[in-house]
Amino acid sequence: MRGGKFVAFSIISAFIAESGLAQSAGDEDLVIYAAAAVKTSLTEIAANHERMTGRDVTVVFDSAGATQRNYLADPEADLLITSPARIEQAQNAGSLPEGTTIVLGTTVAGVAVPPGSAKPDISSAENLRAALLAAERIAFSDPSRGATVGNHFMTVIEALGIEEEVLAKATLAPNGIETMRLVLEDGVDIGITQSVEILQENRDALAGPFPPEFELATSYALWHDDNIKPAARDFVAVLLEPESRAIIAEEGLAPPD
Repeated sequence: MRGGKFVAFSIISAFIAESGLAQSAGDEDLVIYAAAAVKTSLTEIAANHERMTGRDVTVVFDSAGATQRNYLADPEADLLITSPARIEQAQNAGSLPEGTTIVLGTTVAGVAVPPGSAKPDISSAENLRAALLAAERIAFSDPSRGATVGNHFMTVIEALGIEEEVLAKATLAPNGIETMRLVLEDGVDIGITQSVEILQENRDALAGPFPPEFELATSYALWHDDNIKPAARDFVAVLLEPESRAIIAEEGLAPPD
């Protein structure tokens, strides 16, 4: 795609945020920090926008928590996509000013397995426990980096009484994108991340959501300062068009009520 820069991994994300690379963007170019849950849909929408307008759109993807930190570290950032809860917390702490928050959709935590392998029964707490104990390798996003599902998974394995066993064979990934790479390319038996992140990488990899007692639903929202530049306001309008909403829904984020 013309001029667009779509960055997934945390090391590159941190480099962009800390080095001021995005400061080269002009008034017509955009810098967006977004949670990995919208990676596929936002990449497509941004690419279409670039072709239509000739503007460069740089999108940096990471976990919800790291995305927010990187956005706050970059004075040239235009738009933020993360969870509404994190936006509210940042506003209460004074890190983000009052602005506009628009919910894009909701997903649930899920379990991924290599496509073509037998999908474990995870319909109950007992079955999930058995599946996690049977797996030789498990990957999930690092809770210390603000991973929503990673933090939740820690409470799940603690409740199941298998925290020590799981952590002994677990790989902590920087975000859901890397979790899925480990499942699809590196032989990890089970990956834990948002269902939307599983679906956008390989729909055949989704074993299912967590059982009801451990279900985790997460919404993702766009936030922007009310004084954003016209080019950013134009992109927000595009993101809210029915065509864009449909792309977001097709990639696994259930639309807001």
